[in-house]
Amino acid sequence: MRPLRILFAAPEVEPFVKAGGLGDMVGALPKDLVAMGHDVRIVCPLYGSVKRLGAWRELAAPLGVDVGDEIHWAKVWETTLPGAAVPVYFIEHEWLFGRKEVYSTAPDNPHRFAFFSRAALAVCEQLKWLPEVIHGHDWTVGLLPVMLNTILRGKPVARAATVFTIHNLEYQGYGPKNVMEYAHLPPSEFRADSIESHGQVNMMKAGLYHSTKLTTVSPTYAQEVRTPAGGCGLDPVLRYRGADLLGIVNGIDTGTWNPATDPVLPANYSPAAMEGKAVCKRALQEKLGLAVEAHTPVFGVVSRFAGQKGLDILAAALPRVLETMHVQFAILGSGEPALEEAYRSIAARYPGRVGAHIGFDANLARLIQAGADIFVMPSRTEPCGLTQMYSMRYGTPPLVRATGGLVDTVENYAEGQNRGTGFVFKDATANALHDTIGWACATYYDRPAEFAAMQRRGMAKDFAWRISAEQYVNVYRWAIGARESAGT
Repeated sequence: MRPLRILFAAPEVEPFVKAGGLGDMVGALPKDLVAMGHDVRIVCPLYGSVKRLGAWRELAAPLGVDVGDEIHWAKVWETTLPGAAVPVYFIEHEWLFGRKEVYSTAPDNPHRFAFFSRAALAVCEQLKWLPEVIHGHDWTVGLLPVMLNTILRGKPVARAATVFTIHNLEYQGYGPKNVMEYAHLPPSEFRADSIESHGQVNMMKAGLYHSTKLTTVSPTYAQEVRTPAGGCGLDPVLRYRGADLLGIVNGIDTGTWNPATDPVLPANYSPAAMEGKAVCKRALQEKLGLAVEAHTPVFGVVSRFAGQKGLDILAAALPRVLETMHVQFAILGSGEPALEEAYRSIAARYPGRVGAHIGFDANLARLIQAGADIFVMPSRTEPCGLTQMYSMRYGTPPLVRATGGLVDTVENYAEGQNRGTGFVFKDATANALHDTIGWACATYYDRPAEFAAMQRRGMAKDFAWRISAEQYVNVYRWAIGARESAGT
């Protein structure tokens, strides 16, 4: 089938700038799409924290962005994704994006991304490169399809279909009504079945109503967001758009995340030669001040410290776990101050058994993935999750709650049945987590052959992006067909 012209409009792109899994997706999926023969380009804001990797060139002409009371001018820088022929265009506007934060808490945050949405379209017009489909990511580009459907209707760029991916429905991009005036959107769109929510502009809602097709980052999450429990107030919209909504599990970069070649690890290993994992375990224990005990199971945690991630549940369960089981915990993360203090306190109370690094360290994150025996993710919600896929890749069975992408990627262990890649529990409670840690601990100690088989099954799972890329191409063609049928 013929190749497509695809634009990614996104607030993050790994390895230049990343705040979460969205950046991983935008930095990886286009590579596989290009390998399939498609013409893919990425547009992203140039924050003060962007890493200028590789060769960059400034486009000769400044970019005029039609927002507010006058044309605003920006610079456009072009580079490529490392290791792939994917052009990346960064929009430089010092006043709006010069700060380091991706998702600023400043009151102009909605205006920043309204500007970015219009700028992403202006780049296409300036380059005289018109995408057939625009793939937008989360609330930050929620106004882009509204622009195509209203103020730009009739222009060549407006012929593009739009695919809008929900990465996390909890963050919706609320802003004052004057965001619409700033973006030149018609006042008639400020209504409940378009942009308005609770008297404000809701940029996520705008994207959900106005995009041609919708995706989430896992099939289970696509079902959860249609329910009052998981819809964050937008479940009626998602039920209304249900026929246009599809869940596709994120992939991972299996070239970068590979224990056989990972240069960060003190020793490499593979399913056929696992000796290096024990070396990594010892290095992890030494790094975090844990007792160096080869036969004690180490439970690893790499997470944002937040209620969504269930880190309060783990903090509540840990004292009882440590009083009743011979285990160790290696914890890396930061976030809510109360949870940071809780983990500092637990580590101080159980020296040699709990090691906690408050903050983020990319190399330590990889060492935990490799050196831990079991990886813990007690999330209340998890649209997709990547770390459970990394942990399986590194021979570290994940222990997860049954939600979102965790359900779609982790197969529950079944004793004596040669099945499963991890341990799954249902209830978001400290008791349920305690009992599941006990189950994992008993499997590690009492059924070592089954535990080793579970490690190998996880390492054999194929989470490469090419699988998801094929599904996204189908969605793109579906969206283009729907756009053409609608005559827009």
